[in-house]
Amino acid sequence: MALFDTDVLIVGAGPTGLLLAGDLAVRGVPCMIVDREPQGSKLSRAFVVHARTLEQLDARGVAGELIETGTIFTTMRLFDRLDIDMSLLRSRFPFLLCTPQYNTERVLADRASRMGVEVLRGVEVVGLHQDADGVDVNMRIDRTVHTRRAKFVVGADGARSVVRDALGVPFLGRSAVESVMLADVRLRRPPTRELALEAGAEGFCFIAPFGDGRYRIIAWDRRRQLPSSAPVTLQEVSDIVRRVMGADLGLYDVRWLTRFHSDERQVPHYRVGRVFLAGDAAHVHSPVGGQGMNTGLQDAANLGWKLAAAVQGWAPDGTLDTYHAERHPVGRMVLRLSGRLLTTALARTRRARAARAALPIVNLFPPAAQRLRETMSGLAISYPAPAASHPLTGRRVPDVRLTGEAGRLYEALREGRFVLLAPAGEPAATETPLPAHVLHATPRSPRLPLMLVRPDGYVAWASTAEDPAVVSSLRSALTAWCGLPRSTSIRTARAQDSPRR
Repeated sequence: MALFDTDVLIVGAGPTGLLLAGDLAVRGVPCMIVDREPQGSKLSRAFVVHARTLEQLDARGVAGELIETGTIFTTMRLFDRLDIDMSLLRSRFPFLLCTPQYNTERVLADRASRMGVEVLRGVEVVGLHQDADGVDVNMRIDRTVHTRRAKFVVGADGARSVVRDALGVPFLGRSAVESVMLADVRLRRPPTRELALEAGAEGFCFIAPFGDGRYRIIAWDRRRQLPSSAPVTLQEVSDIVRRVMGADLGLYDVRWLTRFHSDERQVPHYRVGRVFLAGDAAHVHSPVGGQGMNTGLQDAANLGWKLAAAVQGWAPDGTLDTYHAERHPVGRMVLRLSGRLLTTALARTRRARAARAALPIVNLFPPAAQRLRETMSGLAISYPAPAASHPLTGRRVPDVRLTGEAGRLYEALREGRFVLLAPAGEPAATETPLPAHVLHATPRSPRLPLMLVRPDGYVAWASTAEDPAVVSSLRSALTAWCGLPRSTSIRTARAQDSPRR
């Protein structure tokens, strides 16, 4: 066995693991995915893709392909009282996309495969041990335990994560609601509002179309609380849908029926030495709001370029620690958001019922409504910035039109590099040597501030050309984020460099 069998070993071939593997591969970092399931699942728990996730997929060249598999919605209704208008989002993707999770997995698996990533299925991880230099992972293949060594390991193996258990990391939280029913069916009489969460005294019901003639129903019956192991009948789901929706929708042709309990849990640390946790291995919450898969994909988008920087040797000290520092608060925020929506749906207390009754007030205050839609879509996510930074530092960058062949910022990001947005001939760019992993691109708008955009589409640094310290400020940012020595002769990346399509 070689000293290292791979640089990064990813446990779990769901959306989170697949996006991460593709991100590593596009940067030339050898990686391996193992998954205990012999074949990918044809069933789907997740089905909503939000705007920020679509932006991340656009930065990988696969957003359009995924959109073709699903149904677009510009409005989501909550509790028959509040319409969330996603068409007002300031994004290239001002909508919700409904598509089964297996479509997202297929698109990401195809991308990873094109990059040369191999998924080893039917491989069960049974333990791991890490030292100062790497991680030894014990895995069972055809009833025989083998050991593979990697520089880093990522546990993206779901809510029952073996990697998390092997690390001894607690999964803190609680069971939020029992006996939630899930059904994938056809409807003889579809509802007038196809993407809606309805709730009442009897329970709650969420209905969304997959785009292939089937509908996903998530329902909870206050009268009938059974253990997760209890079987579900179509009549049982039909009954609670009728009582909550006020109409018989004619459920038939069942593809999947199951009952589950919903937890709200999060690990205290996303990094333990050379091992990282991402997606459901790091956080789980109720399906209300459709946040789970989206949060996991954005975990991967945050972690991938940082792992690549560490493997390739240019990561400044502390880069890997920023994964926990940035993503753990986001996971906590998502738990709170989905928890509040679930509490409102269950309405077990007078306060929760009053909150549900007051929901229409949100639309009377445009800033509050915009904040809600941006939070649910992921566009409101931002990361901590150093004191006295430009106000844009840490915030998401919308797509920006560029001059030349680059076209758009999110097309330029497809190479996995940082992008310095600065006018052609700007001294801050021409007088600063840029590492090979930083691309200089020229925005069409002359009004934009100078920005160093991270590979995951967030601002690492921003300034104005009028700032007398702009050159030294940019050099400091390049040192802090890109490993640029304070005195260096690294070649400058040219503005006309064209990213791969």
